[in-house]
Amino acid sequence: MNPYIQSLLLGIVEGLTEFLPVSSTAHLRLAEAIMHIPLDDAYWKMYTIVIQLGAIVALCLLFLGRIVGFLRTFPKGENGDRTWLTHPISLTLIAFAVTSVPALLLHKWSEKNLGSIRTMALALLIGGVVMWVVDARSTRYEPSTIHVEEMTLWQAIWIGLCQTLSAIFPGTSRSMSTIAAGQLVGLDRPSALEFSFLLSIPTMIAATAWDLLKEIHPSKSAQASGVAAAHVVMTSDRWIVLLIGLVVSFIVALGVVEWFLQWVRKHGFTAFAVYRILLGAALLLWGSKLLGS
Repeated sequence: MNPYIQSLLLGIVEGLTEFLPVSSTAHLRLAEAIMHIPLDDAYWKMYTIVIQLGAIVALCLLFLGRIVGFLRTFPKGENGDRTWLTHPISLTLIAFAVTSVPALLLHKWSEKNLGSIRTMALALLIGGVVMWVVDARSTRYEPSTIHVEEMTLWQAIWIGLCQTLSAIFPGTSRSMSTIAAGQLVGLDRPSALEFSFLLSIPTMIAATAWDLLKEIHPSKSAQASGVAAAHVVMTSDRWIVLLIGLVVSFIVALGVVEWFLQWVRKHGFTAFAVYRILLGAALLLWGSKLLGS
């Protein structure tokens, strides 16, 4: 397949799935396997990391006004009832910190599962069941938190801990884990989704920078074993391929985030849960035969 077309398709997949609770990692791995892109190719590994920047920039642009508002009211908040620990900016950074420590400690273990179709299939299926149950449960109870500005320190810590699952088990989805975690501790659908988006910004920036750094400057142990030590040679064609994926992921993510916000307010997360369950079950049954282990 023409690499320009491959890049266009991968950019669409990244933009569509990065912020939906369906796991962009799993979908990118599946798309690469279907297009026969070698998962261990140094250029394509770098490519899948870099195109995430398009989605990150799209999210930052869409939430720029909200972020500026938070900065303006820091640390007392809009109503003067927040502190250095309970302001939305603080809660976002605390949740990010809670996620980062175990994710860094367990990153070698999680990397072993990154290419496993079975691991991603199970994460998709189990995550879908969890999301369905949690979303159904949340409709039976009155939420205690309907605005991000009302969140507590405990809620942020809990959401950060749950987001760790997405860093450890590929296919879990950062969005799914944070949304379900938020609903479990009393956030309504819109506020759980908004905090998920806010937490995605530092998490994705850090994860992308970390992954890119590992590809550009592999560790001594990786060099000794020959893992990720291949130097990426950039040509004019490769720069164009990379730019296509970056721009497409940015444009698609812009539309998806706005659409997702509107969808959740009206319909909730059940459709995404069902999709995860069906995709996970299909991969368990036929994934290894069609795509390899």
